[in-house]
Amino acid sequence: MKSTNLLLDRDLRPSWRDAGLRYYSYNHALQKRFRCRVQKVSLDAGFTCPNVDGTVAKGGCTFCDNRSFSPSRRLPRADILGQIDQSIVRMRNRYKSCDHFLAYFQPATNTYAPVERLRPLYEAALSHPQVVGLAIGTRSDCVPDEVLGLLQELASGTYLSVEYGMQTMHDRSLDWMNRGHHHDSFLDAVERSKGRGFEICAHVMLGLPGESHDDMLATARELARVNIDAVKIHNLYCVKNTPLADQVAAGEVQLMGQGDYVQTVVDFLELLPPTMVVERISGDAPPDYFIGPEWCLDKPAVKRAIEAEFTHRNSWQGKRHSEG
Repeated sequence: MKSTNLLLDRDLRPSWRDAGLRYYSYNHALQKRFRCRVQKVSLDAGFTCPNVDGTVAKGGCTFCDNRSFSPSRRLPRADILGQIDQSIVRMRNRYKSCDHFLAYFQPATNTYAPVERLRPLYEAALSHPQVVGLAIGTRSDCVPDEVLGLLQELASGTYLSVEYGMQTMHDRSLDWMNRGHHHDSFLDAVERSKGRGFEICAHVMLGLPGESHDDMLATARELARVNIDAVKIHNLYCVKNTPLADQVAAGEVQLMGQGDYVQTVVDFLELLPPTMVVERISGDAPPDYFIGPEWCLDKPAVKRAIEAEFTHRNSWQGKRHSEG
């Protein structure tokens, strides 16, 4: 009799488990696809956001200063090919043998423009001889059908990941962060994106004010239900010159501790399907922009703590997926 837990069935055991991993890491997924190390290089195409320019809201998300999220917004901006070359130089200081890169349109909303503006930017990035694919960060309310058509066209000839800022399934939290849309917008974008040949990734944020542990796990179950390709997870952290910085200083918002975060991430990943790529398990910001919590600046230590918790539980991503 076969087990009801797919991960216990040897013929269905995912390759990342055979590699000794506790979750389906992005590095493993890229290595499996490209048969070599591939790194992202951050690009800034000069976009803004609809909740910054007043189209849906003003002031941006409560936690957001794009300079803290992307190296490209902390440097003078060259053209697309120039930015790729600059980023490759930085990457090679860390990854000596890496020769293949994903062009990552990262800060702001990178589909927030007419197709006539988007196409030459994406095609310029793909023209670089060391770029093997694209990653595009955007919002669910900024992918009209004509933009999705362009993304589908690109995906027919290259690897493409489209990253939607889900953050949470709870509308009250989206209101708190001044997101400018609700969860139904994310569901609509995912539904219209499926079957177009590109990977669909969701950004999720843990430790939002007013969200209980059960609330965060409800977001995990919702991600599993929607069954997209990949997820990025990090804690709510605070950078300077944001509304969140004022709220933290006033004691209105308490930032999540490392112990609680580690427990929650492992609980979260246990509920996700084993086929969902985990592109990120923590986040940080440059020290000159950063307020807290201090522990998330040491990403290797956070990763080790998460892996240690998995080991302590004798657990892995997807172990509780059937409970969803």
